[in-house]
Amino acid sequence: MFEPSSPQDRIPLAEEQQGSVYYQEVETAFPPKGLFYIESYGCAMNFNDSEIVASVLAETGYQPTRDLDLADLILINTCSIREKAEETVRKRLQAFKKLKRKNRGLLVGVLGCMAERLKAKFLEEEKLVDLVVGPDAYRDLPRLIERADDGEKGLNVYLSREETYADINPLRLDQNGVTSFISIMRGCDNMCSFCVVPFTRGRERSRDPFTILAEAQDLYAKGYREATLLGQNVDSYHWENPETGDKVNFAQLLEMVAGVHPGLRVRFSTSHPKDITNEVLETIAQHKNICDYIHLPVQSGSSRVLEMMNRTYDADWYKERIDAIRRIIPNCAISSDIIAGFCSETEEDHQETLNMMQYAHYTMSYMFTYSERPGTLAARKYPDDVPEEVKKRRLEEIISFQAELSSAHNLLDIGKTYEVLIEGDSKRDDQEFKGRNTHNKVVIFPKVAGLRSGDYARVLITSATSATLRGHIVRPD
Repeated sequence: MFEPSSPQDRIPLAEEQQGSVYYQEVETAFPPKGLFYIESYGCAMNFNDSEIVASVLAETGYQPTRDLDLADLILINTCSIREKAEETVRKRLQAFKKLKRKNRGLLVGVLGCMAERLKAKFLEEEKLVDLVVGPDAYRDLPRLIERADDGEKGLNVYLSREETYADINPLRLDQNGVTSFISIMRGCDNMCSFCVVPFTRGRERSRDPFTILAEAQDLYAKGYREATLLGQNVDSYHWENPETGDKVNFAQLLEMVAGVHPGLRVRFSTSHPKDITNEVLETIAQHKNICDYIHLPVQSGSSRVLEMMNRTYDADWYKERIDAIRRIIPNCAISSDIIAGFCSETEEDHQETLNMMQYAHYTMSYMFTYSERPGTLAARKYPDDVPEEVKKRRLEEIISFQAELSSAHNLLDIGKTYEVLIEGDSKRDDQEFKGRNTHNKVVIFPKVAGLRSGDYARVLITSATSATLRGHIVRPD
């Protein structure tokens, strides 16, 4: 199990991640109850949810640990977006089962999307876990744990239309102290035919903007210098004051958070092409501390396939949004999600995806073969008829082409100077810093006395690969 480096390695929301271990002792006003251990898989929202869970547990006296052998409670926060993610979780549960044989008082719980989707299967058929808790039921954890301590199984996968956890301050346990997440909304109303999120996370609801603003202010006061606003579809953020009728949309929320302090960078994920407005783009262009980076999942470049996916836009609409980004934010970096081998995808459809990649010139992409998810519209309506070897070959072509695009994009950065937020030491050399520029690109550069994590540095780019920029600090004239 590895220790995560930066929370930015865990976006966008569709990206599947390895497990992250939560640790670090925290202060609590309650008598100690025991030690808990959390692993998180899947999207950035899951990692943020684990911080909410950690806060709930800390309020009742639990302390986090990174040592499985010491844990009284093991929680695994799960993802259902692809079959591979579920397989990984099952393997981990088998490993935990061995620990339960050694420690009969050990409790094991499944949280998140798999918990909601598979529910009683974990408790009854496989008998691997003591707790199954869905994304909207984390407040109920203390009660469920007490029931499990008494020998009963704990199950709560109720999906709420109101829960946003707005009043819970997430416990930042595995962060680098520089960058962090703020959840601005939960659930999703888009019914993409391949996606389980609406079924596992419920309907879309937006959080009170003033609690979001307070969380951003708290982060900055604690030394954090970058906040990523999270939502399954941030562009559809919409909050209305029930008393006055005043409304706040995503562009206005962006401006509010950017106004916390010029030294607080603001990012967001994920945008939906049908909802990202010119108002949002103009807000980004007007504020230096809102990063010039947009993750805009396309999924496919074929209008026929997009219609089957129920993405509610076609290729021309997507290109128009790319054109608007280029026009309003000329230096903006754009990344994407791409699915290879969706139901009935032809070689012509595949080529249209490659053409779209060329048109958008993505700086990077998250690329996967189609994985049929039970219960989705695609699983019910469309045969998963693209042979696995064809899916893999098309994915390899997409990955190879994206590497070319990323390399070409990064080579254009040589000779440019960027403001880089220092996140910590480079993984390979503790004499070098690692940070990111406004385009969300990793930048490696030699350390200079007087600078530390959380500082900004002006870095001249001197070399580049498809994944990383390298340079050195330049002093102001």
